[in-house]
Amino acid sequence: MITDVNAFVGGYPWRRVPGTAPRDLLQAMDRTGIGEAWISHLPGIFWRDPSEGNAWLLDTARDERRFRPVPAVHPGLAGWEEIVLRAVDAGAPAVRADPTFYGIDPAGTAMRRLVGVAGEAGIALLLAVRLEDGRQRHPNDRAEELPAAAVRALVRADQRARILVTHADRSFIDEVHFGSTPDEAARIWWDISWVWGPPEDHLETLLSTVGAARFVFGTGQPLRLPETAVARLDLLDLPGSTRAAIETGNTRMLAP
Repeated sequence: MITDVNAFVGGYPWRRVPGTAPRDLLQAMDRTGIGEAWISHLPGIFWRDPSEGNAWLLDTARDERRFRPVPAVHPGLAGWEEIVLRAVDAGAPAVRADPTFYGIDPAGTAMRRLVGVAGEAGIALLLAVRLEDGRQRHPNDRAEELPAAAVRALVRADQRARILVTHADRSFIDEVHFGSTPDEAARIWWDISWVWGPPEDHLETLLSTVGAARFVFGTGQPLRLPETAVARLDLLDLPGSTRAAIETGNTRMLAP
């Protein structure tokens, strides 16, 4: 079974994106052989309080066993600690925060506190470097990309932290991984949604240098075509055990 750790449901504010309804996501999963998807509420990322989309997200996941919810947490707003605890109670594999979209310091006090609370609660934290290529973004979509230094700072903030970073390219992954201690690097997972595959050698190189154990399958759908992530693996001559680890095995360490 393939687990997609990076999928979205709900409309996108900056352009028309097809396939944003839960039924559309299920159809895309069937088409590409994905058995389970960790879903985030896409429009909520752009709201002042992103957690207002969590109730709908949790209801959607309850109605479909192939979905696992990733509730949003804004650590700059009152009551966010309770949202983390409710996510744990709901069986969520992770919570997400998008600090550059919220207008807060991505490595500041609020984010460090979130890392600590999530670590204590035993739930992973999902961070996205970006959602779209900068050349495609609307002029009013001005959130900065997540800096690599912030990821290094956050994983150092609490030794219990487990962090999933999505939409990172090879240079970003290299900067964080090789700028971290072995213990810190072992608590960071990367999805493959933004890593170039053949004919470029970026993914193949990272699997060799960083290690396959650090990578999980993610598509970024519907903002990105899910077939692209599948093709990246199809075009590599990977041992079956390595591919199985990326497609689902490594997620068991990320979200036991």
